[in-house]
Amino acid sequence: MNVTHHPDARRFVVDLPDGPAYLAYEPLGRDTLDLQHTIVPEAEQGQGVGTALVEAAFEHARANGLRVVPSCPFVEEWLGDHPEQLDVVASGE
Repeated sequence: MNVTHHPDARRFVVDLPDGPAYLAYEPLGRDTLDLQHTIVPEAEQGQGVGTALVEAAFEHARANGLRVVPSCPFVEEWLGDHPEQLDVVASGE
């Protein structure tokens, strides 16, 4: 699945037949991303699109020395299944 990062829109995006799926974020300072919303068109839900978006965001954060705040409930749920990624989560969050 091809996830692209659109920093100007503050989104990780997958283009799908029913429209784009995306994970929206807001920067918090210079070194933290607040992962706020994961949106996947209804027809594409349950096919791993949301997971691909979250994985791309965490890979981006890790590669760039960033921390994440998992404000999005989907991201929080994903983290419950991937505790090995907790080292990227901003402390105190």
